[in-house]
Amino acid sequence: MKVISTDKAPAAIGPYSQAMVLNDILFTSGQIPIDPATGEIKGTAIEEQAEQVMKNLGAVLEAAGTSFEKVVKTTCFIADMGDFAAFNEVYAKYFVGKPARSCVAVKTLPKNVLCEVEVIANV
Repeated sequence: MKVISTDKAPAAIGPYSQAMVLNDILFTSGQIPIDPATGEIKGTAIEEQAEQVMKNLGAVLEAAGTSFEKVVKTTCFIADMGDFAAFNEVYAKYFVGKPARSCVAVKTLPKNVLCEVEVIANV
């Protein structure tokens, strides 16, 4: 197993890694909309927060030597299913290969953000 870490995405805020690679498969931890430069939540609307989540995921994918095009599965968590359509608009710009996906509404996310996304990708 190989630990993936980059300062272009937020540091883990607990006892976990940003991502791990096992047998050419990348497993990311969930990314939330923290700006890695400031450590602050980026945006108050779902669109702004989703954009930052995708930037963070992109940085982790790049650090692992892969890209959005090689993502095979995503798991998306949103705080309000009423944000589903707006979240999808941002999501669709990045995941053009249409990987398999689960999307669920949850009661609360870390730091009370509006969305979190994790991915599995080929390296």
